[in-house]
Amino acid sequence: MIKIQNVKDVEESFFAGRDFGDSIQKVRDILKDVQLRGDEALHECSRNFDISSPATLEIPFEELKAAAEKMEKEKPDLYKSICYSHDLALRFAKKQRESFDDFEIELEPGIFTGQKNIAVDRVGAYVPAGRFPLVSSVVMTITPAVAAGVKDIILCTPPRVHPDDAEKAQKSGTGVPGKPFEGGKPYADENIMAAAYICGATRVFAAGGSQAIAAMTFGTKSIPRADVIIGPGNKYVAEAKKLVYGNAGIDMIAGPSEVFVIADSSANPEWVAADLLAQAEHDVVAQAVLATADADLAKKVASEIERQIELLPTKEIARKSLESFGRIIITDSIEEAAEIANKKAPEHLELAMEAGETRDKIQASVRNFGSLFIGHGSAEVFGDYAAGLNHTLPTSGSARFTGGLSVRMFLKTVTTLRATPGKEGYMRSARAAGFLGDAEGLAAHAKAARLRLE
Repeated sequence: MIKIQNVKDVEESFFAGRDFGDSIQKVRDILKDVQLRGDEALHECSRNFDISSPATLEIPFEELKAAAEKMEKEKPDLYKSICYSHDLALRFAKKQRESFDDFEIELEPGIFTGQKNIAVDRVGAYVPAGRFPLVSSVVMTITPAVAAGVKDIILCTPPRVHPDDAEKAQKSGTGVPGKPFEGGKPYADENIMAAAYICGATRVFAAGGSQAIAAMTFGTKSIPRADVIIGPGNKYVAEAKKLVYGNAGIDMIAGPSEVFVIADSSANPEWVAADLLAQAEHDVVAQAVLATADADLAKKVASEIERQIELLPTKEIARKSLESFGRIIITDSIEEAAEIANKKAPEHLELAMEAGETRDKIQASVRNFGSLFIGHGSAEVFGDYAAGLNHTLPTSGSARFTGGLSVRMFLKTVTTLRATPGKEGYMRSARAAGFLGDAEGLAAHAKAARLRLE
């Protein structure tokens, strides 16, 4: 049963960061091994951790196309849904790209300053395929990179047994956890391959875990080095991303998923419960929270959770998540619920409120969140899958200082200077630079500026 508590009983630890990616020596060892031994280390990791250890790593582009064509024929609803999600995400990301202007302005006579937004050369996306192969993460990682203008987008995802090797694997009792099928053709989850083709991945590799992060960071014979590495993963992947930052850019260290719902008396208990459960089923350490001033609504949502959870195939995960980390907080006012949300800085923030002056006030007052979902109809799962928004968002309180994955991640905003000797502004800047160089004791700086005055 989800815990219901009064706002005065909320402990301070509730607002602390939730980092489940502790430093793990095994990850450090894997990163170093891949850096030193490249593909050889990747193959060894596949034999140790995966259900398949293919002879080569790159999945031929024809396989990706075939997976997409198979999906279109056999799973038309899924195929259309991925295309629709990609289209919305691409349109939204292109609009984001338009907001990053290139410009040049004459600040003073003869001093022209500007900025340029340049896409990075290569992006490496990671898409996990363990308990839940995250097809939607293909859309969310690749699409904004395409909109930014990145020309080379590689994707790594854990290997699977190729259909051509399935019979051999079955006969040998391999292709299962602990007994990988070795030496077959490179392959991955078919839905992920199809989505990679639809969304515009350049190359796809059958490599998973922290070893894939290492390969995209340092480069191997098979997998090229990427400038920016993005995508979700387990605590080992998160730890690897944290450790390689500086050798490559990363989107963020995304921790356990979170939703925070602010609800008034107009909220539908069935809908609110469903949204909390949708978050809880992600992981046993996911966190689903409701804050409301309506104690009766709180009880109804708790009862509705108990009814709905029994119908879920993921109920064991969801129940453990709710019992360990979920809660319903009874506040003295809806404004107080907003204050708690700002202090918590959740990944997803829902305003399950009727349109009107009060909701407008709360919407204006909340400021720390990854994505905001406004009104009863704006389900958080729409943002996960098909509303144009990116679902790669800050967690564990990091929404206090950063937003989610966007086109910005793939752009370098660089600056330019064009100066015209003899102009008034030029002369003033040269004199000022000389005096500042003197003040810092950097004589060569001062001289380089004053030479321009001669």
